[in-house]
Amino acid sequence: MTKRYGAIEAGGTKFVCAVSDENLNVLKRIKIPTTIPAETMNEVFKFFEENPCDAIGIGSFGPIDVNRNSDTYGYITTTPKEGWANYDFLGEMKKRFDVPYAWTTDVNVAAYGELKRGAAKGLDSCVYLTVGTGVGGGGVVNGKLLEGFGHPEMGHMIMRRHPDDKYEGHCPYHKDCLEGLTAGPAVEARHHGVKAYEIPKDDHDWEIEAYYLAQACMDLTVVLSPEMIIFGGGVSKQEQLFPMMRESFKKQMNGYLKTPDLNKYIVHCALGDDAGITGCLLLAQEEAEKANK
Repeated sequence: MTKRYGAIEAGGTKFVCAVSDENLNVLKRIKIPTTIPAETMNEVFKFFEENPCDAIGIGSFGPIDVNRNSDTYGYITTTPKEGWANYDFLGEMKKRFDVPYAWTTDVNVAAYGELKRGAAKGLDSCVYLTVGTGVGGGGVVNGKLLEGFGHPEMGHMIMRRHPDDKYEGHCPYHKDCLEGLTAGPAVEARHHGVKAYEIPKDDHDWEIEAYYLAQACMDLTVVLSPEMIIFGGGVSKQEQLFPMMRESFKKQMNGYLKTPDLNKYIVHCALGDDAGITGCLLLAQEEAEKANK
């Protein structure tokens, strides 16, 4: 009997649910608006009732509880997203579908997808940073998802300010953290409300953006030494950022550490919007295999 694997990429704006065959070819996929749990999750439940799976991988917006020894393992915890704080996501799924589950963050699954089938294929480690409405980061080290008592919150690394940047920062918690200074709303606020895609590609504000993103790459390099740093999200679709990031990274590192060729080290994602779903399906497949041993 052929296996079927399920995926839930749970984002703050939309959920993407998918089911694949045993070779991870997607058979069906839907998008569901992220409203309140009663509405969004009912659509999720309906999808998997109609598309039974042998295991399901979930990558969720956060913060979430990934500590298996915690009383709130499987919960979305302190999110400001209305209705979702302290929501027992995994528990609600388990009530309805008695299958093995993988549970981690949306950026961790994207990192895993890129490592196994995307830009970092063939490597043992990578970091994935998504720069869009917010900023998040996930990682894989020695083939394993990067988690400890919790999961990484790379978007909230505190930044050293660019000398030309007068913007206070968008983050309500930290102001001038990576998210506060580089997410889409920060880019647009710095440019007096102009949409990011309308800002000229040679505008000095992009150099400021590249400076902060390069600083994040440097911080991640000295802490984790990943084999590749991969960018996704809407802001990172600005192709002019990549040569600027690499040049700024080189200046900020100042010869301290030897790194891989920067053209192959700081890169755009290869799987695009499929990175998260790919990672979810891979993790679901692994959970199914563990359960059958």
